[in-house]
Amino acid sequence: MTRLLLLALVPASGGAQPRIPWARTRHRKSHKTKEAVLPGAAMAHLMTTQLLFLVWVAAWGAQTSTTRARTDLLSVCMDAKHHKVKPGPEDKLHEQCSPWKKNSCCYANTSEEAHKNISNLYRFNWNHCGEMEPTCKRHFIQDTCLYECSPNLGPWIQQVDQSWRKERILNVPLCKEDCQRWWEDCKTSLTCKSNWHKGWNWEKGYNECPTNAACHPFHFYFPTPADLCQEIWSHSYKVSNYSRGSGRCIQMWFDPAQGNPNEEVARFYAEAMSSAGVRRAGPLLLSLALMLLWLLK
Repeated sequence: MTRLLLLALVPASGGAQPRIPWARTRHRKSHKTKEAVLPGAAMAHLMTTQLLFLVWVAAWGAQTSTTRARTDLLSVCMDAKHHKVKPGPEDKLHEQCSPWKKNSCCYANTSEEAHKNISNLYRFNWNHCGEMEPTCKRHFIQDTCLYECSPNLGPWIQQVDQSWRKERILNVPLCKEDCQRWWEDCKTSLTCKSNWHKGWNWEKGYNECPTNAACHPFHFYFPTPADLCQEIWSHSYKVSNYSRGSGRCIQMWFDPAQGNPNEEVARFYAEAMSSAGVRRAGPLLLSLALMLLWLLK
């Protein structure tokens, strides 16, 4: 890159190197200071060369950022508390986490802990308002497995400044059927909060309802499926308008015998984000091209 920059600043071979306009020379005989003037043709050539170089740099930068985005967003793990550095096979993933065993961001022991109440993962108590219904709890176990094990959340990973993790997911497009079923299966269970990320009483080493927070059925705190899926983990999920199997939304549940449908979904959104990056570079390239045409006029 440095060599290209230097070449761009030097005119084509066949003539003396032009003096820079702001350079000052001292005449030996008269001892009078005068400014060296760059010939018009040489000046035009120099500026044209430099402008062409800038156009090339902008195009090259847009292309490399596109390539980098496509690779960095696919088959990656979050920089979080229990995640692996890179995804890979995990043959002994436990029960509901087993769909990710071919390519996983979680270890076998993490998958086992995901199925426990007040586990060693986060010391979270699902039964903070009495025993959670098994049909409801299975959705939270699956949610934990997706979060800990999936290597297909790259397009939605965001950096955060938190003591227990450096990255999180934000606005993952969850298939509408998965959210609807989650909400329906938890209607009869009880909770005392709408945001489970914060505001708990941790005095006993696990979460308990804060003072004056009353326990009510889920639909009291989550009137709609979107309220549940989007609010409970601080917008980690966003309910999609797309259905399961569309290739446009993340499935919390899938049959591994049919492959992992979330690979296609991550690829689609990674490509879309990369294309958006190229479009953002478009105005710069257009401006440089117009300047070039003006110089050559």
